[in-house]
Amino acid sequence: MSKVSEFLAAHLGANGNDQAASGATSPGAEWRDDDDGDVAARYRPRTYPYYRHLPYNTEDESERQKNLDEIIKHLYISIEAGDFAPGAVHWSRELRSWLSLKFDPPRKTRVKLVKLYYELAMAPGLDPTVAERFASMFMVLTKRKHYLRPGKDLTLDWRPLFKELKVFVLPQESGFIHSTTVKKNVRTLTKMCSFAQPFFNPEEITEMFEEFLPYFSTSFAEGAFVVVGLLNLLLPTVPPPPDKLKLQPSYYLPTLFHLWSLVNRSRVFDVNFLDLLSRLARDLLPAKSIPFREYGIYSKEQSALIFTAILRLLEIPVGQATSPYSSVVDTNIGLAMTLDRDPRKNPVAHHIARWIVMSLSPYSLNEPDSILSNLEGLIQAVETFFHPSNTGNWTKTLSQLVYYLADFFVMRWNRERSGEMDVPEDRRLTPELKRRFVMCLKEVIFMGIYAKSSTAMSFSLSSLQSLAYLEPDLILPGALQRIYPSMQGLVEVHRTTSSLRSLQVLSRIMVRTRGFRNHVTTLLGLALPGIDANDLDKTLHTLSFVQAVAYNIPFRDLTEDEEGGGSGSHLALEWVGSEVERLEREGAEVMIDYNTELSDENEAAILRSSTAGLCEFLISFLGRVFTLLENLPDASRVRSGSPEDHIANTLPAAFTPLLAALSPELYDIALQKITDFVSSHVIHQARDAMAFICNSLCKVNPEKALKQLIPVLIRNIRTEIEENGAASTRNTGSDVLPRDRGLVWNVSILSMCVVHIGDAVLNHREELLEIAGFMQKRCKGMPTVHISNFIHHLLLNLTVVYTVDYGLVEPGKRCDIDAWGKVYDPKKLTIRWHIPSREEVEFAVELFRSQAENALEALASLTSGSSDIKSDGTGKEWSDEVSRNLVLLRLIISGISVLFDPQRIPGGTLVEKEKRDDDLEMKDIDGETEDAPGIEASGADGSDEPMGEAQDDDVKPTYRYPAGYFFDDPEDPLYITVHALRDKVGEILHSVHTFLTSSQEDDVPCFNALYTAYRSWFMDVGIERSACVLDRVTRLFAADIHPFKVSGMRKNYPRPLLLRRANVYHLQRLRHNAGPRPQSVMDKTLLLDLAESCVSLYTEIRRHAQSAGESATKVIIGARPLVIPPLLTAFEDSIKNNDFRRMKGAMYSLLFGSLAKTAGRDWRYTPALIKAFIAASTADKPSVQKLATSATYQVMDYGRPLERMVILNDETVRRIAPAEDLLAVIAKKRDQIARKRKRIEAKKHDLALELVELAKEAHWKTASRAATIVVNLGLRFQTIAPSSMLELTTKGTVDAHPGLRGLYSGALVAYFCLIELRATCDHNYRNFLLDRLSLPNKINVPTRSDDPKWTSKFLDAFTKPEAEYYVDHDYPGWFVWGKDFPAYEVNPKEGLQFDEVETNARKTIANLLDREWFKSFFGYLKQEPRDGSPDRFRMASSMLLQFAFELVRDGLTSVTYDQLKEETEAVFEDGSDKHQHRATAEILGALVNAYRDSTAKNRDMMWAHVFPIVKRIFEEGLTPENSSYWSSFLHLVLQGKDLRRSWPIMEWLTNYRLDMNSNAAFKESSKIQLLQQSIQEAGWHFRLEKPILEDFLKHIDHPYKGVREAMGQTLGTIYRSRHHESYKNVQCLMDTQAKASSVGLTPYNPTEEFSETVHSVFKRLEQWRHERTPGQQSPSSYTAGSKTVLLWLDTTLSSHECTQLIPFFPDVFMGEMLHMMDIKEDPELMSLAYHVFRHLPNIPHPFNQDHEFVSALIRIGTTSPLWHQRLRVLINMQVIYFRRLFLITAEEKERIFTCVSTMLEDPQLEVRIGAATTLSGMVRCSPVRLREGIVQELKNKFTRMLVRNPLPKRSPAGTPTPDYTRIVITRHAAVLGLGALVQAFPYASPPPLWLPEVLATLAVKAAADPGMVGKSVKSALGEFKKTRQDTWHVDVKAFTSDQLEDLEGVLWKSYFA
Repeated sequence: MSKVSEFLAAHLGANGNDQAASGATSPGAEWRDDDDGDVAARYRPRTYPYYRHLPYNTEDESERQKNLDEIIKHLYISIEAGDFAPGAVHWSRELRSWLSLKFDPPRKTRVKLVKLYYELAMAPGLDPTVAERFASMFMVLTKRKHYLRPGKDLTLDWRPLFKELKVFVLPQESGFIHSTTVKKNVRTLTKMCSFAQPFFNPEEITEMFEEFLPYFSTSFAEGAFVVVGLLNLLLPTVPPPPDKLKLQPSYYLPTLFHLWSLVNRSRVFDVNFLDLLSRLARDLLPAKSIPFREYGIYSKEQSALIFTAILRLLEIPVGQATSPYSSVVDTNIGLAMTLDRDPRKNPVAHHIARWIVMSLSPYSLNEPDSILSNLEGLIQAVETFFHPSNTGNWTKTLSQLVYYLADFFVMRWNRERSGEMDVPEDRRLTPELKRRFVMCLKEVIFMGIYAKSSTAMSFSLSSLQSLAYLEPDLILPGALQRIYPSMQGLVEVHRTTSSLRSLQVLSRIMVRTRGFRNHVTTLLGLALPGIDANDLDKTLHTLSFVQAVAYNIPFRDLTEDEEGGGSGSHLALEWVGSEVERLEREGAEVMIDYNTELSDENEAAILRSSTAGLCEFLISFLGRVFTLLENLPDASRVRSGSPEDHIANTLPAAFTPLLAALSPELYDIALQKITDFVSSHVIHQARDAMAFICNSLCKVNPEKALKQLIPVLIRNIRTEIEENGAASTRNTGSDVLPRDRGLVWNVSILSMCVVHIGDAVLNHREELLEIAGFMQKRCKGMPTVHISNFIHHLLLNLTVVYTVDYGLVEPGKRCDIDAWGKVYDPKKLTIRWHIPSREEVEFAVELFRSQAENALEALASLTSGSSDIKSDGTGKEWSDEVSRNLVLLRLIISGISVLFDPQRIPGGTLVEKEKRDDDLEMKDIDGETEDAPGIEASGADGSDEPMGEAQDDDVKPTYRYPAGYFFDDPEDPLYITVHALRDKVGEILHSVHTFLTSSQEDDVPCFNALYTAYRSWFMDVGIERSACVLDRVTRLFAADIHPFKVSGMRKNYPRPLLLRRANVYHLQRLRHNAGPRPQSVMDKTLLLDLAESCVSLYTEIRRHAQSAGESATKVIIGARPLVIPPLLTAFEDSIKNNDFRRMKGAMYSLLFGSLAKTAGRDWRYTPALIKAFIAASTADKPSVQKLATSATYQVMDYGRPLERMVILNDETVRRIAPAEDLLAVIAKKRDQIARKRKRIEAKKHDLALELVELAKEAHWKTASRAATIVVNLGLRFQTIAPSSMLELTTKGTVDAHPGLRGLYSGALVAYFCLIELRATCDHNYRNFLLDRLSLPNKINVPTRSDDPKWTSKFLDAFTKPEAEYYVDHDYPGWFVWGKDFPAYEVNPKEGLQFDEVETNARKTIANLLDREWFKSFFGYLKQEPRDGSPDRFRMASSMLLQFAFELVRDGLTSVTYDQLKEETEAVFEDGSDKHQHRATAEILGALVNAYRDSTAKNRDMMWAHVFPIVKRIFEEGLTPENSSYWSSFLHLVLQGKDLRRSWPIMEWLTNYRLDMNSNAAFKESSKIQLLQQSIQEAGWHFRLEKPILEDFLKHIDHPYKGVREAMGQTLGTIYRSRHHESYKNVQCLMDTQAKASSVGLTPYNPTEEFSETVHSVFKRLEQWRHERTPGQQSPSSYTAGSKTVLLWLDTTLSSHECTQLIPFFPDVFMGEMLHMMDIKEDPELMSLAYHVFRHLPNIPHPFNQDHEFVSALIRIGTTSPLWHQRLRVLINMQVIYFRRLFLITAEEKERIFTCVSTMLEDPQLEVRIGAATTLSGMVRCSPVRLREGIVQELKNKFTRMLVRNPLPKRSPAGTPTPDYTRIVITRHAAVLGLGALVQAFPYASPPPLWLPEVLATLAVKAAADPGMVGKSVKSALGEFKKTRQDTWHVDVKAFTSDQLEDLEGVLWKSYFA
């Protein structure tokens, strides 16, 4: 399974446990090894004891298991009875929520369930959406590696998955596409593969190869992509049994590498193979039986090839090279696209890193060549691409790569240490290995953290954290060295930001590393200026850093512990000062080892002394935060997601840990400061932030804080109200008036001070009650919301269970040095919880009562008119009062929601059950998910049987588990009070609704308040669901633990976070218990109120009512069927009255929410809904139209047939059967379901007929909607379709309205397909589900592979028209012969056999297809396409005609073939118009396909008619505007068919020869294009190429460009399909490859005759070159012939078989191409030759086959007389050097370097400069080992050249002597060479040791030279200074003062000197 990127911080989704990220990628255990029996539920015990930490007694294990058995029992019943949705889906959901509570099923049970869901997910006949549910359940059950051991506990069969995938990627089996059946979602299948793949049996590897490899073919490249995709998804990579040779990777890897080499230049192939090979490396690491050396399980060659592929994948630009990939190759991927894994979730960097890290071992330390040294080489080669100034599309991939490398390494290191990964001793990572690994990545990470792209920066910071975790002593000094200067403000701002972020990730490691921890407090002080209102991003990072430190160290002055009061902070200050100086002094090579430098006492003393400054830090920190708050912008203008918004969220996150970490003395200071600030300021926009800070303050020490804050706040509130008249009048709008701001500030802070802080509020009970009452009496307007919120918070605080412990150390422990960075074991925690006491609950109930009663009274009087505020429809006073009271009610209800008992029935009475007893209500459990079943209220259509969901007597609501509910006795007076009040609230809400709808219909604010109150009333029972508490807490928790995650370790968090985990778990239990409730009478009343307002006239009201309704239907069982009828009635009325607004309301409610599914399932309502929908879709209002369009799919879905039959393996299902006898229950249920299905299908049938009648008469808009819906309603496998429907559709295909024509044509094709499909399944539905299709003339031909001539006989058969059988597929025998292959009879006696149903349907259609029909249909084909639709050959028309012609062929129509002929002639007329051509091509294509495969007589008749027409057009009629139609015609006729089926056309095309006299270039070239197309379609079966090749090669100098292009491409196409491997069987193939080498055989070796052809062609070119007079302007044979050849080479080189030309590169191609580039007179030829020439180094040469090519490059570069040629080979040298960095031998590298450095002395200036650039590029990308030697050697060589060739005096005559020129060139060479060395290290900071000397040499020796030499020196020095601007303060230290002076003389001349 993929390792989900850690950046998706929310690993804690509903069922993620916290190792989501890490549990995923460790190798599974050995395939078979026995350890403990089956008792345990998991192989690794849980890290966190969830149940132990809860503050109440939990259920015992036996009860959990009992519930599990119950769930499984019901699951079994549902499946056996065929009740998949809702039955089985519902119980799966129960199972999932059981698992999400961290309960574990016994292992045997889990195995049974996994097998069951694996089967269900792929059960034929199951509704795809339901199958998705089962698939996701399968994935949940196999999510973690430690649940089940592959092979030992569970083995899955790969075949069912393969069978499902085959439908998508190898459809050629069945022969046509079923448009009528929806197949599974292929994404789900590929995801399932990732989960199932570890459990496939490795003993089946051989079978998989036998099954997949025969499909491999590159003649039609899709096959190759499919095979590789399948291997990647399905090949088992777990260790095979050691005794079987054929299963060992060493046996099958050569074959895989051979497959890889068959498709070159393809990125898809590279990604797939890296994925597969890296997974293999991971899974075989623990296997002792597999040999493992310095390259892991791979050989040296294999490893070099993989590294070369990695270099390609990073897409690093080299010189002027084009991309190593060719886009042409990957466009052939076709259907195999669907097999690709999602690149966002599985980035290629992840595969690369996995392969490298999982192949490391101590073996790779000592060998000079190994994975480790290659990794170092790779990183060094691309090092400069990490530099922030060098960004491009490689940046993300590179940073990702390093991130995954570090992450995998940490994970493997930790897991090997903890024993979770069982790796043999000799393969374990060792400290030396770790050190070298970190050294290798260190430099690039330090560049990466300053990246410009934020993604790259985040990746780099995480990698920095991983590396520091591995080797703090190596990383921290370098980090501090960069951080100190940037924190002291010496460098640019962006570096400061990065440094702050680095500190945040490094803080934990620093705190735990001795020596380095003494820097922490100093850094905190340096970070303070980062809190700055002008730079909010920086502020965010500073706060995060403070937060990270506060989680790790107690803020306590440790100097007080010493005698004599301690030494203050002097000691630490001095020490830190000296360390900072030392970092600066020692430069990049700094090495600090505190373990040896500092003694323990000394280190501890410095640490103590460093804490003395914490008090100052705190005071100035608070000061800066206050300043920040004063300067925040006004909150109403802040966008969400902006930095201002983030600040408000980050402050509390930073303050909670900070305040909790303070010692009591410091806490008092903070408390005093904050209290003073709060009482003396009012900063409106910082209100929320300040309130959160006070909340953190109160949480940490409630007693102290409340004592200080509450009196102040209450005093201020009274003053504001009494003295300043705050909130005395109402106000409009949502802004708070300035006069109310003080009040709101104080109230907000007060309300945050009393939430989640525990029982300390009881000390202030009286004041709080009093002030609450006081404010409610006196206040109006906006502030009232805040006041209600205060009461809401107080109630929450009193009644909810939560943790109240935020300390870094266990209670009662001293905070000493060892508390720094201390880690607690989750099992040994003590947690303080707040559990509501009786006293608190009494206080809460009293508060609830007093507030609720006031509000209820007020509302009662306001709505009855007895209040003194009148609702006269004008004054807003009234509506303010109403909405204020509603808001108050809503908030107090959700505040006390925890005390409501979900099991109690409001109002005490349930809704009456109907009289039927066999059909109780389905408890619509956990209606969160859309599939919740609907409930009946029967009698809608007079029948007593239900039409909706199958109901069930024994479905119980969700199992409840203890979650700390307060009341245990329903007789408790408090219990009674609370619930009575809730009922009362419900009644009042109803009466307010009634009043508002009758007399204040337009009072939007009141309605909004009312429906949000409804929503809370419904949802908030048992947990405050309306506030999404659980999601919120989970999200915050996930964000906070993210910095502490370490791969391979579990829950390595600071104590406060471990405590919060318990709180999150408690909430999960609460949420689990708050399931749906039975429906009471009161619920019913309120639900109907909502339904009424869902169709209100006012948009706002509708919206609120709809959202409240959505929420309510989720929690009340049976709510959906209750609200559908009134909504439906409203919908129908609105259509009668054309009331668009209500229409929209009804459509939204019914079709766009969770009602849509229920309405579509309950066929008492569906017909009415569909009819109303059709009526609405003609409404004359764009917004309604838009709604209707987007709901169409939903409505079409209603008509889909129900599951008729689902095929399951009974044994798998029976395994979960409980011991009791359930047959009677199952039988009854099955019978019920069958009855219901029958009734619904009957309804659908009736509706279909009704809609057909409607569509006949109606307006086209109505008709088109009806037609779309009717297809799904009427189309059925058993009956095909009602005849009226068939008639409507057939007539509709020639309707006058173009839109309707399209619709009906589509439908008609669907009927035809279904008829054909039924016939091929032998009219049996079961066969259809199992994909058992019998095509009448299909035969299986056994392969006679023992006959050595078998393949050539097979191919020869394609050269003549008479065949034994037709081979329509391309793959049989291309790569390897299977046992047999499918073929088709040549002269079938009869076609498909149709039974009665099918024949009747065909006759019904055929009766309408008279001559008139064909005439009008053909007429429409000739029309011009409408605007916007493209003008091209339409496959759809051709398909429809093909089916129509088949009816003519079988004699069912009144039309005869001869009449068709006449009609066709009539269409073509004179062929002058392109539309005539298009129509004719479509008709002829259909004719050929309809007649060609039937009896010989029919076939000959058809060819006799069609061929002459086609021939005439091909010869004379092609024009540029119609040729595309005819090539589509060819494609239609030839694609996927045996070429002998279309022999007349093929024969005519292949007999085509060039006509050199013709001057119609287009005619010639279009014929060649058609020929090329037919060769392409035929692939390697095309065997008539000889004469064509001869003809083309004879005329390659054809004068016309179009013809040449077509010829070049055709030559490429012919040669592409000549290669085939045709091994006699898989066994033989694999043996051959394994014998050849570890990377298999090299494919595509040119045959002798091919070599001869190439040589002779190039000889002719050379001859023509000599004949051409230089400078000739007119085209010559040479220029024309060259272009043809170049086009042919270009076609081949950018394709997958490019390697077949490699042998010709050195001697044949390069020389000639260089000549072509010199022909100035023909720019086209020059650019083409250059383009092809640049391809050469990108072609992947096979292993050890590049010697010739390199030699040729060197030869031309050093000896060619033409300087252009010498210059041009330089381009290719650098590219081939980089691309083959891991493959070229050391000697070759030497030769290339020597050659380039010699070329620096070239007489031609351009060549010298080119050589310098190439040299610096090559030095830059060489691995260090090689680089160092070369640099020294070259440096000495060039310096000598300068010294030994001093510049002589110029002779006065003016013309330089030859001698002088020679010396200047030598000096220039030396200068360029030294300059190249300098530029090879543009970013190395500080510069390498030899570099200053080189610069000084240049400055002193050559800067004064005249001309180009001096100029080159200046540009080299200038360039050096330019790239060093950023780091000059560091780099300058590398120079001595003399050197600097020398440089300054050249570079920094003053302008005025």
